[in-house]
Amino acid sequence: MTSATAARGPLGRAETSSEDGRGRRRSVVTYLLVLAIIFVVWEGIKLVGGVPWREPGAAPGSPILWNPPFRWPIANDLKLPHVWTILLSFGEPWQPAVSSENLGQYLFGAALYTWREAAIGFVLGALLGLALATIFVHVRLLERALVPYVIASQTIPIIALAPMVVLWVGRDWPSVAIISAYLTFFPVTIAGIRGLKSPDPRALELMRSYAADWKAVLWKVRLPAALPYLFTALKISATASIVGAIVAEAPTGIAGGLGRAIIQFNQQFTSGPEKLWATAFICAAVGIAFFGLVRIAEMIVLRNRQREAEAEA
Repeated sequence: MTSATAARGPLGRAETSSEDGRGRRRSVVTYLLVLAIIFVVWEGIKLVGGVPWREPGAAPGSPILWNPPFRWPIANDLKLPHVWTILLSFGEPWQPAVSSENLGQYLFGAALYTWREAAIGFVLGALLGLALATIFVHVRLLERALVPYVIASQTIPIIALAPMVVLWVGRDWPSVAIISAYLTFFPVTIAGIRGLKSPDPRALELMRSYAADWKAVLWKVRLPAALPYLFTALKISATASIVGAIVAEAPTGIAGGLGRAIIQFNQQFTSGPEKLWATAFICAAVGIAFFGLVRIAEMIVLRNRQREAEAEA
């Protein structure tokens, strides 16, 4: 322990915790500020160049609350509905003639279904990526021979790959999980190679002096050093796995996920555009939530390392 670290003591740890709390609050405030800016710009466009404003749910001939001075095609209620119209649609029946379930309940169930598929693919892809990275770090010949093919695999569009996976695996959730794993393994593989090669050479030399085998070096030196790299890749893969699951649900024909909801509400866009916009918002929320879970796991796993780095600074 250095003298600077010792001088901090409990007071220094309290100051560090206070700084962490302020940093998190700033992040939340920034996020809310961005949402507020998007809302202001969105409704500002409607205010200046949209169609006449009426009360939500009012008939076309009802009194006009505001008549915008311009008429911009992009700002009509079909292409750009009001934010409150989208929010109110969550409480309306999503299919009045068939089900009494409202749109919010339907999309919540679809989001859970898609998240489950994406989570399975995320875990499988992360394990595959870490396994490949471990192999490539220890067998340099395989790294030189196979890494170019790993990179080339990401040039195949999901739209082209998904029907083939469905043909091989079948029209069920495993095919969607495979697509999510396909988008997950690449960032983890590349970041894992970089992270597993990042330990201090002196630590590796010390392990060799103790005659440690490659497994001991991997678990005690390489993996701990690779954790920051891996969590960066996992945060990227978390959102990518959601995108992969949503896109893969379309050709599989699986009913119950967000991908199917997008197709269904896209066909109803002219009569209810707010349903498709609401689905898009839910898709974004699922991706953000998945990213947040990985971020929380990163904070828990690396909390001691962050404190040590701040103490040394």
